[in-house]
Amino acid sequence: MLTLGIDTSNYATSLAVFDTNAGEVVCDCKKFLPVKPGQLGLRQSDALFHHTAALPELLRQLGTKADLDRVGAVGVSARPRPVEGSYMPCFLAGVSAATAFSLGHAIPLVQTTHQQGHIAAALYAAGDARLFSAPSLVFHVSGGTTDLLLCHGADSITPLGTSSDLYAGQAVDRLGVKLGFAFPAGTYVSEEALLCDETVRPKASVRGMTCSLSGLENQCTQLLAEGKSPAYVCKYCLLCIGQTLVRMANTALEQYHGLPVVFAGGVMSSDLIRTYVTHRVPGAVFVPGKFASDNAIGVSILAAKENRAWPNLST
Repeated sequence: MLTLGIDTSNYATSLAVFDTNAGEVVCDCKKFLPVKPGQLGLRQSDALFHHTAALPELLRQLGTKADLDRVGAVGVSARPRPVEGSYMPCFLAGVSAATAFSLGHAIPLVQTTHQQGHIAAALYAAGDARLFSAPSLVFHVSGGTTDLLLCHGADSITPLGTSSDLYAGQAVDRLGVKLGFAFPAGTYVSEEALLCDETVRPKASVRGMTCSLSGLENQCTQLLAEGKSPAYVCKYCLLCIGQTLVRMANTALEQYHGLPVVFAGGVMSSDLIRTYVTHRVPGAVFVPGKFASDNAIGVSILAAKENRAWPNLST
């Protein structure tokens, strides 16, 4: 059986198809929402419009790569996080498309969350199916979250730590846009940072498992004012985020000794951050490429799990 995953976050429209028999992602497609130069994102009404406009074409593209008539269940991100009051209008576009698809094909509809999709994609890509039925520490680091979570698969999530102000992805995007890069700017900031061969000593602000990243934005602005190169400041920004995650993770491991630490979310696509964290966090697990940021993959996996269509994901 195939399962379809749909995610309409405030950054991108993404879809994926998962083969439950093979336990593999068959195909996926993604389209970033258009953001005008110099702007840091979109209004929800604009995001909802762009998702609605993009979904038919992306479904058509997906249909050229997989037989959508074989889809036996469809999953969708219905809200940002599995907590009371979590809501963003942009997810309504995905819910509408998924509901129409499920009714048209007379198949089950599984409503999950954007965060759980990230977690499922990360656990799957880590290559150890036991992570779906065992406790782990999971970081969800993106433009809307910098969360440290105690997870039992993607179903049971206990928040342990977060940012008290700015999120990691926001810090990266604000620096990137300031430097003239397009939004979202993570890829460009990462590429620029690799051009710097100077030693950088970041100063992270962490108390226990709670961090503050508003100061990072001010530090980057100050460094640019002092004449530091864009490459240096980009490297400083990313390594400061890396140091923040390391300190939060190691504090958590003092209490939850021996648990694997899984890093998910778009910010974790940075090779610089991955390298920094890998050498400093015991049991760190990073997922390859698109699995770190493509949420529809995780949603399609959760649709399979909910319908008990892939034994290795059963609880």
